[in-house]
Parts: sequence; C-alpha cells; structure tokens
Amino acid sequence: MISLRHMADRPEVRRARLWHVPRLARILWSFTRTTPWLPRVRTKGDDLKMMTRITRQGWVRLARDAKGPAAFIARDGQVIHALYVHPRARRQGLGRRLLDDAKARADRLELWTLQANREARAFYAAQGFAEAGRSDGRGNDEYLPDIRMVWLRRGDTADER
Repeated sequence: MISLRHMADRPEVRRARLWHVPRLARILWSFTRTTPWLPRVRTKGDDLKMMTRITRQGWVRLARDAKGPAAFIARDGQVIHALYVHPRARRQGLGRRLLDDAKARADRLELWTLQANREARAFYAAQGFAEAGRSDGRGNDEYLPDIRMVWLRRGDTADER
C-alpha cells in the first residue's frame, strides 16, 4: 500500500493534453512575465500557439500539486526546450521529478539556460547536468548569453557530449 505521504513526495508526471494548455501557459508566464531582466519576445497569443503545438506533438509532460498542473517540461528526444514551475510549487521537488521522468526515458539530455538565470543553472548542476558550452545569445529568442548543459546516464563518457 502506498501512503499519502509517499504520493506527495513523488508527484505524478503525465503527458499534457490540449485542455491543459491554458494552465501551462500561466505557469510559463509566471516566470517570463515577472522576471525583470528577461525581455518579452512573444505575445501571450504566440505563447498559446506554441504551447498548443508542442502539446499536440507530445513534447509536454506535467506534474500536479493539490491545485492542479503546477510544473511542466517540454522535451523533444534528448533536448529539453523548457522546464517551468509555478511559484506556488517551487522548491517542492516538481522540477526534479520532471527531470527524473525525462532521465528515465533517455540516456542523454541537453538544454540551454540563460547565463543570467543563476537559480536554473544551480538547479541543473545539482541534478547532474554539466556545462558543455556557451553562446553570446544569437541562437535564442531573447538574444541573451546562454549556457548549454548536458546530462549523461552514469557509465556514459564525457566524450559523448
């Protein structure tokens, strides 16, 4: 028998569906629309179209808390395009749970995170990701310097990065 405490420690991760898109967009906006150093590069309508497209493609998985969807990851194969957690659910293990789910489905994961996002960089490093490169930002939507980070399943070598 699984205790309720255990269930709270390991929130369910599941594939997002189209009806989740409005709540997922609010999770996205809770960071992109409130972070002072982050330029707004898309309209809310563009964000909704993008969320709808990647949800249809099966890239999005979500984690819930007692109030519903509270975090999501967008991943295409080994590439993580986004991972966001609603402010009400931060530091509760949802981001880690989403990464654990992705790690269980891949031998290698990679992502780009903005250099200015120190919290994200520290979080990914704590989850076993290592810096594998930097750019001046010409390849991202915000045109801000970023860092490529890679995670490899134990036993894989750094040469595979």
